[in-house]
Amino acid sequence: MRDGFGRTIDYLRLSITDRCSLRCTYCMPEDGVQWLEHNQILRYEDILRLLRIFAALGVKKIKITGGEPLVRKGVAGLISEIKAIDGIEQVTLTTNGVALKEQLPELLEAGIDGINLSLDTLDRARFAEITRRDALPQVLEGLEAAWSVPGLNLKLNCVAQAGRASDWVSLVGLAKEHDLAVRFIEPMPIGLGGGLESCTEADIRAALEHAYGPLTSCDAVLGNGPAKYYSLPEFQGKIGFISAVSHQFCDRCNRVRLTATGYLKACLQYDVGADLRPLLTGSDEELQAAIEAAIQNKPKAHRFSEKTVENREAHIMSQIGG
Repeated sequence: MRDGFGRTIDYLRLSITDRCSLRCTYCMPEDGVQWLEHNQILRYEDILRLLRIFAALGVKKIKITGGEPLVRKGVAGLISEIKAIDGIEQVTLTTNGVALKEQLPELLEAGIDGINLSLDTLDRARFAEITRRDALPQVLEGLEAAWSVPGLNLKLNCVAQAGRASDWVSLVGLAKEHDLAVRFIEPMPIGLGGGLESCTEADIRAALEHAYGPLTSCDAVLGNGPAKYYSLPEFQGKIGFISAVSHQFCDRCNRVRLTATGYLKACLQYDVGADLRPLLTGSDEELQAAIEAAIQNKPKAHRFSEKTVENREAHIMSQIGG
């Protein structure tokens, strides 16, 4: 499936809930948000119906997101059913790790292909400051359980915040003894993330090379997206950078997003797309036509550097499934 600029769209980020067990400062207000009612989010049977249509159109890879997807009951069963859809080649999950240790056996039995764990620091006090929850021990238990699974594609995602070089250095240290990818995501001006101080790939790389020496570029393909990967001598794992702001990669974007309410987002920055939920009462042909139209009209590129952008996304990250 190609969009209006000839890009192949084969990757869907699927949000299954807006709820979360943490309250990260760049994702959610301190007093939380008004959660969606259960009848406002897509039922699993509706999700599976939509994914069959997406798969028929060429989508091969699914990322389960939230909020925090593991707070919704039956995630492993959903993954198992997605894996059975013709054309779906890979199902992965992004999690904050709080419930990962408990649910990992079910996820593995369901056939999960990979796990991305979001973690910005290994310092307990700093973690509580960022997430407003004292849950680092549970997250580390989940991380340890995941890296103990042979062959599991495991990535650690850090939203890099200015002035926190010690956090970056300690996180990268995990890749020395463990076969995982530690990836640094530049803050994007979406929702509350717009209030973070700018922090670029160059800033992070300088701090890491000061601590560990020169990073060596590697050609390994470790995921579905635009991350660039590097290696360090005697490190089992890799270091990655997802730098949407300083190193725009829109020309090779391969993804769209489906929110928990059934809204198909063609680009993270904009609120343009298609509301698929009302169309579920109609035919698959109607749904397919709406999906194709939204993808055909996918914007050419984000404009994060501009202050005034038409159709700018107004929702916060937990509501759109980043």
